[in-house]
Amino acid sequence: MANHIKYTHLSADTGNRKREFFVIAALLLACLFSPLSTSHAAEIKEVSVRQLNNEIYVSASIALDPKTVSDLNAGLSKELVFYLDLFRVWNVWPDEFVTGKKITRTLNSNPIKREYTAVSTDSNIILEKRFKDPEAMLNWALNIPDRKLTNVRELEAGVYFVKVTVESRVRTLPPVIGYLLFFVPENEFSLSMNSQTFPLNPKGKP
Repeated sequence: MANHIKYTHLSADTGNRKREFFVIAALLLACLFSPLSTSHAAEIKEVSVRQLNNEIYVSASIALDPKTVSDLNAGLSKELVFYLDLFRVWNVWPDEFVTGKKITRTLNSNPIKREYTAVSTDSNIILEKRFKDPEAMLNWALNIPDRKLTNVRELEAGVYFVKVTVESRVRTLPPVIGYLLFFVPENEFSLSMNSQTFPLNPKGKP
């Protein structure tokens, strides 16, 4: 009986230590993966819209925060998702979503081998580019130049604007760790900026 009681006590103690270990590991990983507030946060630097030959083109660029750049330089992968959304302005009703595009850019760096690659997924087009250094990769990946959004002939007359949203997705975690860190946000950051409003009056429409 004495042996049995001693064995039960050791099992309970071992279980408590395991729970403490997982709690500590969860807290440490939460600190690692949770967004940090810094004096130099990521930001959208530009959102511009132009019309050419009845088409609407959107340009946007962002600047990353030092922590995200440091992660890339250390060899961590990042996934940036750009949403280019066209809205119609209404005076009484909420602004109306009209159409949008999604662009995903996955950044991979290997500082040991000095290999830097970026994969851009835009609708059904997948483009992979290789770069000699991380600065060149970021200069390409953080800029969306003249992306065609839609044809103005498909739109009703009115006042419009384009909202650009950029999200940095948290890298995929192992299933067990992901279960422990259910309270960690899915995004490292999420930014948005609206363009200036602009009128549209397509030919042939009142």
